[in-house]
Amino acid sequence: MADFSAVRMRATPVPAEMALAPELPMPVTRATPRRHFALLINPFYAKDPRASYGKHVLTPTLALTSLAGATPEHWDIRYWDENLLQGPPPHEPVPHVVGITVHLTFAKRAYELARWYRMQGSIVILGGLHVLSCPDEAASHAHAIAIGDGVQLWPQILKDIERDALRPRYTANYARAYRLDPAPRRRVLPRESFLTTTSVIATRGCHNRCGFCYLATDGLHMPYRMRDVQQVVEEIAADGQPYTVFVDNNLGSRPDYLKRLCEALKALGIIWSAAVTIDVTDDPALVREMALSGCTGVFVGFESLNEGNLSDARKRSPAPDDYARRVALLHRYGIQVNGSFVLGFDHDRPDVFERTVEWIESNRLECATFHILTPYPGTPFFRQLEADDRILHRDWDKYDTAHVVFQPKHMSVEELDRGYAWCYDRLFSHASIWRRRPEDPRAVLSYLGMSYLYKRSNRIWHLLIKHRLTGAVWRPLIEHSRRRHLKFRSRLERMVLDDAAPVSQRASQYVSPGV
Repeated sequence: MADFSAVRMRATPVPAEMALAPELPMPVTRATPRRHFALLINPFYAKDPRASYGKHVLTPTLALTSLAGATPEHWDIRYWDENLLQGPPPHEPVPHVVGITVHLTFAKRAYELARWYRMQGSIVILGGLHVLSCPDEAASHAHAIAIGDGVQLWPQILKDIERDALRPRYTANYARAYRLDPAPRRRVLPRESFLTTTSVIATRGCHNRCGFCYLATDGLHMPYRMRDVQQVVEEIAADGQPYTVFVDNNLGSRPDYLKRLCEALKALGIIWSAAVTIDVTDDPALVREMALSGCTGVFVGFESLNEGNLSDARKRSPAPDDYARRVALLHRYGIQVNGSFVLGFDHDRPDVFERTVEWIESNRLECATFHILTPYPGTPFFRQLEADDRILHRDWDKYDTAHVVFQPKHMSVEELDRGYAWCYDRLFSHASIWRRRPEDPRAVLSYLGMSYLYKRSNRIWHLLIKHRLTGAVWRPLIEHSRRRHLKFRSRLERMVLDDAAPVSQRASQYVSPGV
């Protein structure tokens, strides 16, 4: 068994700008807010030095661009993401309204921003998942909170502000037809700061309801909804980017819908990635259609290689013994796999770390992400651990899946923390990157380019983000990847394949698979 007692992280020390939120200047208490000016903010959160900083600028948050799309035309709207390292958010002129999305791990920063803008006379609205799970906590920091579907609520909130009739709490469900939502307003984005600005959601919800997942939060009832395929395609075409990231919880929950979507995407000539569950491989013909439509990578929540853990989490999934065959099917069609693994389940023991990484390497997953099991407030898992007195604290900043916030069952807190660190240390090592290289020698060079740029370049990522060079550096590589994939799918179209037949050449990409 690997020795975790002397884990030495290969990651460089975290630059201060990646670890600490920008300092807020003294508030302008005598300023008059500018009427009909709304500012939407994605607050800062500290970055995990064990993971890639690149994932934070893969694509912008869709929640805020969707709110921008729902904003009446007579309102001026501005988007600000503190994680782009451009300093504190703007306050001259003072916005009339400030909308802040609140997630668990940056709730403290969101509240700090809310207080700062309130002192300057802005009306502050808080929304997001943490507001849903802890509404009373959030309400004390804002003029009003939005619980549920913000796209429905935002226009009404602005209308009530204009009438001087703002209510303290607004609530909406997710039952409205998804096609009625306006398209996100991407023109508010700093395009040069992201690998792609085309973050798209085609479906909402998931056929799984895992007990540890945020979708299991009390009060969050999100029926599976699908947008019209043509609506999705038109939105992608309008943004004019070569690479699209679907941010759906599970794009493959309805295979019939995914097949129709793939048929429509073919004409765009783009490449795309998405989160799916591994059962998308139930139908090899569907996997082939994904490849033909431009799918170059999938993010798969394997979660665990232990069937007992999956059962406890209520995750409906194929047997872990069959994961390898299914990964091989995706690989045969040139689709890279970013596997997501959760560490610290009740069936996990100290050998889970080495076993998981060895499986990743033996199956040549191009990328993997690790998460320490985290009990989100308002979920069945949180209630279970709270009843068992296993919750260590409620410092929400640490509920980021990179810190241990509960007492594991079969290992110590320190063992889980060191094992998590070791997994990333091992995965990002030169040896592991080489072991996971594609079997096709012609795909190795571009795989290595992706691996080293994405996984071992945090020094570079910090500078790219700070100096707004992400788009300039990555988009030529994305375009190269897209052109290679067009050639690959042209060959694939001419082939008659059965489930056992190998594809002659895997498509090779610079783009990290998944979301």
